[in-house]
Amino acid sequence: QVQLVESGGGLVQAGGSLRLSCTASISIFNLNAMGWYRQAPGKQRELVAVIARGGSTNYADSVKGRFTISRDNAKNTVYLQMNSLKPEDTTVYYCHTFVRGYDYWGQGTQVTVSS
Repeated sequence: QVQLVESGGGLVQAGGSLRLSCTASISIFNLNAMGWYRQAPGKQRELVAVIARGGSTNYADSVKGRFTISRDNAKNTVYLQMNSLKPEDTTVYYCHTFVRGYDYWGQGTQVTVSS
């Protein structure tokens, strides 16, 4: 069983920044990938950013150049630095990983960007 605990969400004005954190209950050193997803009401959950074990990253087109995903293996934590936030970034953000055939999700953290 893997637990993922997110933090760092909140209310920010358009153009502002937030940093989300996701701390795992296990060592993330050998995990193949960890990612951030978001899901707006009535819409499918979408990938925001993912970071592989080797450090390579991939981003949704809508956040490229604004968001940065990183990992600190010593702290078992993955971060999502979000800059130049837009009202359309408002939604719940979820941390995700995949271990031994199972998907694990955090409880979600709300990000609200006011115009």
